[in-house]
Amino acid sequence: MEQATFGAGCFWGVETAFREVPGVVDAAVGFMGGRTVNPTYRQVCDGNTNHAEVVNLSFDPSKVSYDQLLDVFWKIHDPTTLNRQGPDVGSQYRSVIFTHSPEQAKAAVASRDALAASGRAGRKIVTQIEPAQPFYRAEEYHQRYFEKQGGGAACHRIS
Repeated sequence: MEQATFGAGCFWGVETAFREVPGVVDAAVGFMGGRTVNPTYRQVCDGNTNHAEVVNLSFDPSKVSYDQLLDVFWKIHDPTTLNRQGPDVGSQYRSVIFTHSPEQAKAAVASRDALAASGRAGRKIVTQIEPAQPFYRAEEYHQRYFEKQGGGAACHRIS
């Protein structure tokens, strides 16, 4: 198994989208990239921790490649809006790829640059690409939120 971590706005929709990808073995919502150890959802929402809402994936690279996961990432959110996805505003909703290896970093940069060169994004891509930091799992009621609530990935575009 390998790990991948993506922030693309509200983590509920990101988790739902990635859970549907064959080869993704697990997806957990939580926080990464901030300065507070083991932050709560409320602390992150208050905007003082600098964490992003993320989904940490375990995936089987024999069934799904990291490049395929990157393709999903680009399709489910708008990588051109700074600290915002739809109605959600704040640095915790930033577009970010946290990489777990030099190979992931290289693939993420190549993928971002290819999207930018294609013009499909429409505007400048603001997605950050950073080395993975400690992942802090969000409270249990956030895990599989839409599944528990009977809803879908309404806060994300699926194309």
